Amino acid sequence: MNVLKFGGTSVANAQNISKVIEIITKKSQEDKLIVVVSALSGITDLLLSASNTAAKKDKNYNEQLNLIKAKHLEVVETLLTLDKKNDLIVILDKELEQLKTLLDGCFLLGELTPRTLDIILSFGELLSSQIIAVALEKKITRSLFKDSREIIKTNANFGKAAVDFKITNELIQNYFKSVDASVVLFPGFIASSINGNTTTLGRGGSDYTAAILASALNANSLEIWTDVNGMFTANPKIVKQAQPIASISYQEAMELSHFGAKVLYPPTIQPVLNSNIPIWIKNTFEPEAFGTLISNDSKTNGNPIKGISHIESIALITVEGSGIIGVSGSSKRLFETLSNHNINVIFITQASSEHSICIGIQNQDAEAAKSAIDTTFEIEITQNKIDACVVEEDLCIVALVGEKMKNHQGLSGKMFSTLGKNNVNIRAIAQGASERNISVVIAKKDVQKALNTLHERFFEENTKQLNLFVMGVGNVGEKFINQIYQQKKFLKENLKLNLRVIALSNSKKMYFDEDGISLKDWKKLLVEGETANKEEFITKTKAFNYRNSIFVDITANNEVATIYDQFLKENIAVVTCNKIAASSQYDNYKNLKYLSRKFNAPFLFETNVGAGLPIIDTLKHLIVSGDKVHKIQAVLSGSLNFIFNNFSETYSFHDVVKEAGVQGFTEPDPKIDLSGIDVARKILILIRESGYEMEIEDIKNNSFLPEECMNTTNNDDFFTSLIKHASHFENLLVQAKEKNSRLKFVATFENGKASVGLEFIPPNSPFYNLEGKDNIVQFYTDRYVDQPLLIKGAGAGADVTASGIFADVIRIGNV
Repeated sequence: MNVLKFGGTSVANAQNISKVIEIITKKSQEDKLIVVVSALSGITDLLLSASNTAAKKDKNYNEQLNLIKAKHLEVVETLLTLDKKNDLIVILDKELEQLKTLLDGCFLLGELTPRTLDIILSFGELLSSQIIAVALEKKITRSLFKDSREIIKTNANFGKAAVDFKITNELIQNYFKSVDASVVLFPGFIASSINGNTTTLGRGGSDYTAAILASALNANSLEIWTDVNGMFTANPKIVKQAQPIASISYQEAMELSHFGAKVLYPPTIQPVLNSNIPIWIKNTFEPEAFGTLISNDSKTNGNPIKGISHIESIALITVEGSGIIGVSGSSKRLFETLSNHNINVIFITQASSEHSICIGIQNQDAEAAKSAIDTTFEIEITQNKIDACVVEEDLCIVALVGEKMKNHQGLSGKMFSTLGKNNVNIRAIAQGASERNISVVIAKKDVQKALNTLHERFFEENTKQLNLFVMGVGNVGEKFINQIYQQKKFLKENLKLNLRVIALSNSKKMYFDEDGISLKDWKKLLVEGETANKEEFITKTKAFNYRNSIFVDITANNEVATIYDQFLKENIAVVTCNKIAASSQYDNYKNLKYLSRKFNAPFLFETNVGAGLPIIDTLKHLIVSGDKVHKIQAVLSGSLNFIFNNFSETYSFHDVVKEAGVQGFTEPDPKIDLSGIDVARKILILIRESGYEMEIEDIKNNSFLPEECMNTTNNDDFFTSLIKHASHFENLLVQAKEKNSRLKFVATFENGKASVGLEFIPPNSPFYNLEGKDNIVQFYTDRYVDQPLLIKGAGAGADVTASGIFADVIRIGNV
């Protein structure tokens, strides 16, 4: 004999019930079956809501009652033929009339007792089971309906009654001695007390009903049919990469279900465990899928962790003080107080010093628990021996579960370091002597990040997911997104990095997708997005609270550069080609570096100097290895190098500046490049990264632009001024030829002083043959004295800048 239980989603409507009947019919050809069914999906919640509404003397309970009736009649109309339908409707009307009488009584009395609530909630399973029983008769003539209340007996603890197994087992066994049917169908969840009052077995109790029947009859197996392919390594609604667990032990399943794995009601396992009856978790909508087998045999496949689960809406209560150190009975008084107030303790941890005890309970019990505990320890609190208990609400418990965890060292360290790297603060820790689980209490807002981070660490072959929030999708931004699109598969297969762009924004629109934006259609999606709003962008990015989040600034906007601290404080890394932040006031630069370290959020700006060249990265390696920079000489503007390399008697200064802009070598405002401020910012960043303190005002800027050009306020006026002062630029060219030199805009740092300006470079200088848009940097250090360390290559252009930003993102992924 096999026992099958079908949950609420499996019997949600006529279509689903038809699938259930197909499964039962097929399996009944192989063996005799006991079938247990839940209420139609959502009905128990409606019954509970109607009860509370009636008890509040709110007549809207009638609307909820009508909805309950309509849902059942809709199933009957669709599922049954006319001859079966009419008889069943008579039965349903009678049941629903009794339900209405009970709700009317709650309304008149203005109260809802636990006993009455159990009777009301029982109607969900009673109605669904009778409908399914009638429908089943069409397929299986030797099928019976049996009311669970007649054979499952409990105490009178209404709401979550305890089963009297001695009486129950005897009643079940005696009943089946006299029954010769292919299928016997029972309503789940409900039972009755010894004196005949209806009781319930707790939410999820239909699983428990099936387990009680299976245990009493020593069934071959217990099958729990639901809407997923078994138990998962994590909640698949929160962790998209969660995988079904093929095999798991009773103890592991019990731990996972206790910590919130909703496919199995925790008490279900105990009745079948001693009899070694295997439990299968199967999917009604994919009956051929393997599912999960729960038994004494648990296969690890090399991974000691079987799953990650969590419980939401937890409150942490701390009892602390010298008055509990070495005082016997303190713990007894605490837990006895909670027990007397019917408050369930989910989590316990005590400091080895005995100075404090932390317990985790449901949020809803927090106020009552605090009041009760403070009353119990009133004398000690008055004498300042114990502090009034402290309550922290809106927390979650996250647990790693695995039977083989005790044989593997370092799992706790991996768990804590993984959470720490993602700035998930752990409020309390517990690990049982069995070492089947490690539990931590964290803030509710961090639960999605924590579950995904831990799942990535323990189940995803070290694949790391990076979540990008990109601001600025102009020339460079477009190249960057295209590079991600082209390399996405390669990165996943070869570097184990999964890049998702969660948000895009330009100056007009912004678009978010929590599952990752389709980069194939990103332009269209952005156009259809909401109006761009910097503050809203920040708020939404924080609210997602994704692990490995990276804010990517591909603008030259001063306002955007001022918001980096808001991301870093939230453990969101910042990657930027915007030079303004790193070249702002030194205190701000240092603060961003400090926040990056404190919150373990990388702050990378490689493209600030040299676009895609590894200048800053090389400099960092020099410094951390103990070298010291004494002198820097550099041509740091690819745009200016392009301009002076192409400026000639036949190609005017005005025209070559225009061409540089067309090719994307200059900033949108070319005066930023030509004024020297851009180069000054770059050398300032290198100076600071070398370990020196300096402000932008300390750098001498020997500008080659006429004052009138500098004083223009828009691009049109600026280009007009370049034409007006053409002779000035031509004269520079003449002087360079006379000196057999080339014009280069050079940045220099030496002896604590820095300057930028146009210089005449002789043929023997390494700067002389610098072509196109190339940059060159020379570092003179303790180790590189006579011959400097030289870095040379393309230092401007959308593609190389985008690749530099991309490289910074990959650096974060490889940390």
